[in-house]
Amino acid sequence: MTAATLAAMSCPGLAQELNALVWCDHTDPALIEPFEEKFGVKVNLKEYEGTAAGLAILDQSQPGDWDVLVIDAVDVGRAVEAGYLAELPADQLPTQNFFPELVMAENNMVDGKTYAVTEKFGYNTISYDKTKVDPADMEDMASLTSGKYDGRIGIYDYYLPVLGLVALGQGINTADITPDTLGSLKDPLMALRAASKQVSDVVSAQTALATGEVDIVVGGGEWLTAVLAADNPNLDWTIPKQGGLRWAQSIGVVAGSTQPDLALEFVKYIVSPEGQAKLATSSCYWGMPANAKTGDALSMEQRAILRWQEQPDFLKRAQLYPIPDAALDTAMQDLWTEMLNQ
Repeated sequence: MTAATLAAMSCPGLAQELNALVWCDHTDPALIEPFEEKFGVKVNLKEYEGTAAGLAILDQSQPGDWDVLVIDAVDVGRAVEAGYLAELPADQLPTQNFFPELVMAENNMVDGKTYAVTEKFGYNTISYDKTKVDPADMEDMASLTSGKYDGRIGIYDYYLPVLGLVALGQGINTADITPDTLGSLKDPLMALRAASKQVSDVVSAQTALATGEVDIVVGGGEWLTAVLAADNPNLDWTIPKQGGLRWAQSIGVVAGSTQPDLALEFVKYIVSPEGQAKLATSSCYWGMPANAKTGDALSMEQRAILRWQEQPDFLKRAQLYPIPDAALDTAMQDLWTEMLNQ
């Protein structure tokens, strides 16, 4: 952008508005206000859950209604195919500073063009109360069904990451879950359910772990325990030797935005070390910043909670969610329902 354009954008007297479709972690004023103050703009945020809901909002909107979109990294291609994302100038994005695994070109690029950039990631793995369990046991998923922790386990109620964890426990990569291999997950899944006390959503799982109703949450991670760390420092998480699941979210500029330059500045702010630190520690949920240079913008306490120093090793042992086709997805949901009814 020209210096004149930037000057106009940064002048409160010429304040503009930016409209963004986001997840709840972007609604924290600590994240948004620095950008608003710098550019003299108002950022209007609409929170949504699930890619289908976000794409439905865009489908029902007029061109120019939205400027920025936050989306699950694995769904960027769907948004591009539907014509909802504009190409980004790759040379203006600091991906050279990202953890290599988080560049995710295969997700954020289509036909050699960049349409989104990874902004945050985290893990579905094992969360636990380190005063109630042996932390060494949490390094091996086999301990969960050994009988030692029967009745003290909670399971996060989302079939994709938990079935992915069960597969890793059986030595099956998430990308190799097929109708043929899915059958081999039934017995270990049922054994995990038999050892557990409850299957619950995010809030219920957090509450159960915080109150001692359960001592372990399968499918948890930093996103589940970090926001509770200030009040309960005994809560921790780790990735066992068999591995964990990695989730990631991306951000891009909506095609047809009437303010593409300002929208791009917002994207660049979010993936800068300053924006990344605030997004990683959002009051809604914590997660890992994709930009590896963010460490200096985090406090020592925040780094400890996020297991910052262990990220290179954790990333090597984490796999992406299973991405089933329609038939496999139905079969996975049927198996999950069978487990819930056990």
